[in-house]
Amino acid sequence: MNGFHRHIVVKKRPGYLTQGLLSVGGRTFVCALGRCGISANKREGDGATPLGKMGLVAAYYRPDHVRTRSARLAMTALNAQSGWCDAREDRNYNRSVTLPYPASHEVMQRKDGLYDVVIVLDFNLRPRLKGRGSAIFFHVAKPGLTPTEGCIALPLGVLLRLMPRLSQKTMLTVSR
Repeated sequence: MNGFHRHIVVKKRPGYLTQGLLSVGGRTFVCALGRCGISANKREGDGATPLGKMGLVAAYYRPDHVRTRSARLAMTALNAQSGWCDAREDRNYNRSVTLPYPASHEVMQRKDGLYDVVIVLDFNLRPRLKGRGSAIFFHVAKPGLTPTEGCIALPLGVLLRLMPRLSQKTMLTVSR
């Protein structure tokens, strides 16, 4: 896995609805997908991982849980005020927000460690379509690679090994 990676490909793992095979730099890793698999028609709350190409926009990390390695993505430290709006009708839908926040949102500084390292994927950011889906991230997997709410997740060790080789020029393609 030497050098910079321009392409990451995620395909459904044969025989599994909620797991995929992530290929990058000649290596393949099992990853977690949304609880409803992959969808070409992603909607807010449907539990599906969106089909298609997405860029890597920005990265966040928990400085009290992980040490960052050199990364080509801008790394922003999460804190207790870090949130992400998932309220379709809110002006900040599918955007980072500061907590407390009056509309529905995710808390980014999670107790379960899933967002100890999290990369924002370029899904429904520009243009933002209400109800098309929010908070589509590349993040740390739960033990056993159990399903996500629509994100792509890898074990922390794998994600940390990939981080120095990813940049805003990296494209992640989800296919069936």
